[in-house]
Amino acid sequence: MAVRKTKQKSAVRDVLAGAVGPLLPSEVLDVARAEVPGMGIATVYRALAEMVDSGAVRVVYIGGIARYEESSRGHHLHFICNRCNRTFCLGCCPISRGLELPPGFSASDHEVTVVGCCPGCSQSPGLGGH
Repeated sequence: MAVRKTKQKSAVRDVLAGAVGPLLPSEVLDVARAEVPGMGIATVYRALAEMVDSGAVRVVYIGGIARYEESSRGHHLHFICNRCNRTFCLGCCPISRGLELPPGFSASDHEVTVVGCCPGCSQSPGLGGH
């Protein structure tokens, strides 16, 4: 069965393509509403689920919370700002190049999140860096 292309799905796809990191469904909605003003959160969840099923989008759990990003970005680390709660994609993952597990262990995947303060929050008055 072919996937129907709609203005709403295109808006969700565009938001994820332009994101600097994985997004919450509510963040996708906030940005997508600029293109499709009447869009609702249920539409975003349906579009995300369809994109995950097709393999175009993957779910990333950061702090136990599901966020979404394009699958084409490949495996990489994530950074979450502990002040503004925004997430960012970092470069390649050094763990995937040299992870040694104890005998008998078998890894199928891993997720590493770096936590700290993003540049925007570091420069904000009253929130200064560490």
